[in-house]
Amino acid sequence: MKVLLLVDDAQERLLYQHHLETGIDALQVDAHVPVEQGPLPDEFHAIGYDAVLVDDRPAGADAIAWIREFRQRLLFPPIIHLITETDPDRAQASIDAGAYGVIVKRKIGNRAFVNLLKDAARLQQRARAAFRASPQALQAYRFGTTVIKGVRCIRPLAQSAMSTVYLAESERECRIVVLKLLRHIPDLGDKPGTFDRFLQEYDIIRQIDHPNVVQIYALGVADDHAYLQMEYFPAGDLRTRLRRGHSAQAAPKILRQMAGALRAIHAAGVLHRDLKPGNVMLRDDGSLALIDFGLAKQLALESEITGSGEIFGTPYYMSPEQGHGRPTDARSDLYSIGIMFFESLTGRKPYLAATPMAVIWQHTHAPIPQLPIEHARWAPIWERLVAKKPEDRYPNADALLSAMDALEGGF
Repeated sequence: MKVLLLVDDAQERLLYQHHLETGIDALQVDAHVPVEQGPLPDEFHAIGYDAVLVDDRPAGADAIAWIREFRQRLLFPPIIHLITETDPDRAQASIDAGAYGVIVKRKIGNRAFVNLLKDAARLQQRARAAFRASPQALQAYRFGTTVIKGVRCIRPLAQSAMSTVYLAESERECRIVVLKLLRHIPDLGDKPGTFDRFLQEYDIIRQIDHPNVVQIYALGVADDHAYLQMEYFPAGDLRTRLRRGHSAQAAPKILRQMAGALRAIHAAGVLHRDLKPGNVMLRDDGSLALIDFGLAKQLALESEITGSGEIFGTPYYMSPEQGHGRPTDARSDLYSIGIMFFESLTGRKPYLAATPMAVIWQHTHAPIPQLPIEHARWAPIWERLVAKKPEDRYPNADALLSAMDALEGGF
C-alpha cells in the first residue's frame, strides 16, 4: 500500500505512520509538508497512491477546499480527512466535498484507522484497473504516437531531431517526472548496436547515486521507441538564472557541484560531451544536477560537424578539441564547466563572435580572457580549466576540487 500524508506536524506524521505499520505489512508512506512545500502541484494527481491523508488545516488553509479541488483531478485517490475535534457538521461537509472518510485525530483507533485505509486502497486499486481498460487511458498514456502504460502525459516540454521531452506523472514512482522519448525507430541502416548502446549508457547513469547527477527512475522501450523517466526540476536551469542576473557569490558553489557530478560520471566511464547552462538543472533547495548524458548526445555532436567544417548548435561551451571534431576526454568536460564558471562570475560569456566558427576559433587561438579584479583570486583555477591544450588542464575533477579546497582554505 502507498499512502501520501499531507500533514505539517512531524510528530503527527510519525504517529500515523506507526498506526499503519502495525496493521499493514507492505507499506510505503510518503510525506508532502504543505507549510514547507505549499499545496500539491496542479499537475500532480497522486494516481500511484492508494490513499491520501489530509490534515485539517494544511499550511493554515481549509482542508475541505483542498479536498473539493483534489476530487476534480483524474483518478485522485480516496482522501481521509484528519480533523482536530469531533464536529459532525464539519465531518459531513468533508464527506460532501468528496472525502472518503473522516478521522478525529485525538480518537484514532488503530484497527478502525487501518481498516479504513485498507478499504480506501481496495477502492483505488479497482478504480485504477477499470481506468486502464478504458479508452480514456490510451489518451492519458499517449506520448505522440507512443503509448506508455502507467505514465500519464501532462504536456510536451521540448523536442529536437532525436527526442521529444514531456512532463508526465509516473504511477510507479508516485511523482511528476520528465519523460524523454527517443524519436528515432532503429532500422537496418543504423550503426550496429546504436539502440542497445543508448539504453546501456543511460543504464550506467541510472546507477550513479550522486546528488548532483539527475535521477533516472526508469528506462525502457514502448512501440520500438526508447524512453527515460527522470527527475523533474520545477526551479528551471542555470541558463534561465544567468539570464535573470548572475550571482557571483554562488559561482564557486556551482563549480564545486558540477565538478562533483563529473567526478561521479567519469568514474563510471561516461563523458557528458554537451555541458552548457541549459543542461545544469536547479532544485528548490539550491542544489543542482547535470542532465542530458549519453550516446544520443554523442551522435548529435558528431553529426553537427559537416564536411565543410560548419558546426550547428551552441559552440560557446565547447573545448577546442570538441569544436574541431577531435577526440575528447574528461578534460573536455572540465573545460566546459570552466566556461560556465566564468559566466557565473561575470555574467557574460568569455568568447563571443558573429558566427559559430568564429567562436570556435577563439576557443582555440584567442588569449584567455582575464577575470575582473574583484574575482582575481579565481584566476589560477579559471585559466587552468580552459587551457588551450588538454594536457595543460586539470587531469580530472578530483584535481580541480583539491585546487578549490586549497584556494578557499586560504581565505
